[in-house]
Amino acid sequence: MPLPAPPPQGLAMLPPHTYAGQVVVVTGGGTGLGKAIAAEFARLGAGVAVASRKPEHRQAGVQTIEALGAKAVGVALDVRDPDAVAAMFDQVERDLGPADVLINNAAGNFPAQAVKMSPNAWRSVVDIVLNGTFFCSSEFARRALSRSAPGAILNIGATYSWTGGPGTAHSAAAKAAVTNLTQSLAVEWAPHGIRVNCLAPGKFPHDDLPEALRKVSTPEQDAARIPGGRVGLPHELAWAATYMCSPYAAYLTGHTLVLDGGNWLRRGLTMPEFIPIEEQLS
Repeated sequence: MPLPAPPPQGLAMLPPHTYAGQVVVVTGGGTGLGKAIAAEFARLGAGVAVASRKPEHRQAGVQTIEALGAKAVGVALDVRDPDAVAAMFDQVERDLGPADVLINNAAGNFPAQAVKMSPNAWRSVVDIVLNGTFFCSSEFARRALSRSAPGAILNIGATYSWTGGPGTAHSAAAKAAVTNLTQSLAVEWAPHGIRVNCLAPGKFPHDDLPEALRKVSTPEQDAARIPGGRVGLPHELAWAATYMCSPYAAYLTGHTLVLDGGNWLRRGLTMPEFIPIEEQLS
């Protein structure tokens, strides 16, 4: 018997209007898990800024949020560029007001053997995942400090931060650094009322998953391998995000929450047959 399914999408785990009057910035908020997270903040009353490089992604995120009756703005952003990050926050402040919450969701990942990975491929993923998280977080904090305001930052991590990720060395290394960065910034900024946490999702299939990652396994195959007996649903990940940034988690900082049905802890009396990464990717 698998773990019970969560309540249906459309319900909220927090009281209505928990985020009324607040502004939430979600990088990569126009697709996949980022869009699901943005939608849950909108359901709780937030004005949401969908920050993304691609216009069609921004439009998709804004349409989803406005369909819920919330206010949204799409903002162009390349998280690798500190000037673009500053310009993004400027626009958010003009259109919605100062940001109260930042979700560092923008990411890059694709399976590749380390020996075949180009320097540009390595730099691209590390720039987005690690440098982008730092640039956005530090700009958010500077602005909060300047107006003596509290704030909440949530980084989207990964469970292979602790195990390594053969076939995704670039992303695994960057996500491990994000986990460490979360802890450093949490201690630095706690005296100023800024909380920094990390959410590490397991298998949460969604329509925007890149084709290269879809080929690795199907949701049905994943469900058979997860101790919980099922994959996650995007809206239950979004519920965790809204809690971790809410007033109900006011004492929570520097923490990484793993939401994966027990998958990364899986061990048995005997381990499964080892298959080299080059064979898995072939």
